[in-house]
Amino acid sequence: MTSEKNQSVVPIFGSNASEEAVMLDKMRMDPINPSIAYRLIKDELINEGNARQNLATFCQTYMEPEVTAIMAETMEKNAIDKSEYPQTAAMEQKCVKMIADLWHAPNRDRVMGTSTVGSSEACMLGGMAMKFRWRDRAKKNGLDINAKRPNLVISSAYQVCWEKFCVYWDIEMREVPVDSEHLSINTDTVMDYVDEYTIGIVGILGITYTGKFDDIKKLDELVEEYNQTHNQDLVIHVDAASGGLFVPFIEPDLLWDFRLKNVVSINSSGHKYGLVYPGVGWVLWKDEEYLPKELVFEVSYLGSVMPTMAINFSRSASQIIGQYYNFYRFGFNGYKEIHERTKRVAMSLAKTVEDTGLFKMFNTGENLPIVCFTLREDANVEWSLYDLSDRLQMRGWQVPSYPFPKDMQDTIVQRFVCRADMGQNMANAFAKDFNAAIKELNHARILCHEEPKKTTVKPEH
Repeated sequence: MTSEKNQSVVPIFGSNASEEAVMLDKMRMDPINPSIAYRLIKDELINEGNARQNLATFCQTYMEPEVTAIMAETMEKNAIDKSEYPQTAAMEQKCVKMIADLWHAPNRDRVMGTSTVGSSEACMLGGMAMKFRWRDRAKKNGLDINAKRPNLVISSAYQVCWEKFCVYWDIEMREVPVDSEHLSINTDTVMDYVDEYTIGIVGILGITYTGKFDDIKKLDELVEEYNQTHNQDLVIHVDAASGGLFVPFIEPDLLWDFRLKNVVSINSSGHKYGLVYPGVGWVLWKDEEYLPKELVFEVSYLGSVMPTMAINFSRSASQIIGQYYNFYRFGFNGYKEIHERTKRVAMSLAKTVEDTGLFKMFNTGENLPIVCFTLREDANVEWSLYDLSDRLQMRGWQVPSYPFPKDMQDTIVQRFVCRADMGQNMANAFAKDFNAAIKELNHARILCHEEPKKTTVKPEH
């Protein structure tokens, strides 16, 4: 075997390392040449899916080369160290101000906000703020806060981060069931789940299962009516992980944000329709009174005294810089043009699905650019949506099929998420593959999937 003491001249596939396993159970004893390590690890990823063909995820899978470069060049910057990296800190706060404008904050100078590592952390912060504020006001009103567990009211089509929040912080989750007539929160029954131990109601602007919106304006009316007759005022947090950086550009007149009196906090994913690679979210509070002081910590060991309100501490600032780049680069009209085109792509794919005559549509891209559907009861086919997912994956497309939440778990749906990097040319290619997959299934001599046992697994954002 060739000696590797002078590894710079050893061919990669003539090296000792190329004969060894790359996926190790324990650390190597000796280092190897970086170019060899790069090639062998990259080869290990060959059989992974193409992110651009992943129609399961809401997360951004393309950014321009210029922003990719600046993000790579700033990965070493620690977002928490605001005295060492003041321009990065300024970009973060400028993003908060711009988002506050998009969400129609009544006084942007009183808005409290921060970046997070994603919407899951942002939801946790919004939930904690509601709990702490409820606790403080309950004590002032003479309520025994230990008599019952506090509770959170939310549609049963919630994203799993809310279940985590309730478990981590000992909150009772009160789920308003979805049904075939109410695929978003049922505003006819939601207030039946509220009592004086309710820390707040979560409205969802872009349900993960279908892309549908909760009627947050109606929620606000119901909460206002409740607050007129109760001392323990009720508030709304909007989980706008998917819709928060899409709706302001596409449906600016839709009332869901800080224009509504009782909406006090909102979160969104910068790495969804904010068009940044995974790793950035945002949470804003309408006013400092809605962010209890106990959740803002002062640290002095990084060179100056600075406040921090995130759960996470050290992390790269590159995604924050990527978000600022996008706001600077695209502007309002750029985002609007991108999102309008993405919506048109989704609606064209919805027509492809509808034209088969086999499917019942739940979303045709009319709000978020999501296409969601189920097999019609009279479809008269021998295959399932799971089989269709398998066929599409043979062509590289990752398309999820899954059950609805409990109370509708017998309904299996399939969903396409259209993102900014899906142009009409790619959509046309997918539509061709979609129709071909159906034709193959209709004529294939195969054993199709049996329907899985009915279990409800919450999809991640």
